[in-house]
Amino acid sequence: MSKKKISVQVIARAGQLLDVIANQNDGSVTLKALSAETGLHPSTAFRILSSLTDIGFVQRGEAGRYLLGSKLRQLGCRVRASADIQTEARPIMEWLRDKVGETVNLTIKEGDEMVYVDRATTTRMMRVEQVIGSRAPLHVTAVGKLMLGEGDDDEIEAYAKRTGLPGYTEHTLVDLAALKHEIAISKARGYALDNEEAELGVGCIGVLVRDINGNAVAGLSISAPIERRKDEWVNIVQEAGRRLAERLGYRLSQ
Repeated sequence: MSKKKISVQVIARAGQLLDVIANQNDGSVTLKALSAETGLHPSTAFRILSSLTDIGFVQRGEAGRYLLGSKLRQLGCRVRASADIQTEARPIMEWLRDKVGETVNLTIKEGDEMVYVDRATTTRMMRVEQVIGSRAPLHVTAVGKLMLGEGDDDEIEAYAKRTGLPGYTEHTLVDLAALKHEIAISKARGYALDNEEAELGVGCIGVLVRDINGNAVAGLSISAPIERRKDEWVNIVQEAGRRLAERLGYRLSQ
């Protein structure tokens, strides 16, 4: 059997074990029961469970019983939080789209990238559409620059070192000093621009969205052909960001 097939098989078996643990009424289960439920030999189940324990997906409790680990619960909370944001954002995104007549994006930060989790598109023949689930480095997107601005200089420099600031177009900010300058300006004014930095011909206006704790949990942005983007949209995008933040419990007085 090839290494690839073995790896896929291990993942499938890990999924079986996690399913059994998750379906227990008391939240925990013995190795013997896991082996019986999954049909895996106890030694095989034990090895996989040990690996899952090492990465925090499984925890071994009292009397050797297994339960879901803190890392898996954290990931579950993130998924639910993302779903909640999408639900709250949808009517605001549609309002913003109808106001400006361009595509509106909802993005969240994952590591060194922004992920497009939802969009509201127009019926215009010529429009910008970001694929849901697609990703872009922080420094090439409007919201990504604002996310970078949530950290200090050391964090921005660490990001630059990790990624190498790859250029996507001739307009991408690949110089660290220039990127820092743009981040500082964007943070001070409360919105950021993407001036054909991710894709030629496309311009964006983005703002951060904060939750009840004041954390930047998402971003709203408009994507449009660069020649159609208007400065007067800034206030409308900021208003949309404020409305969504309020739905998530954030208050400007914080």
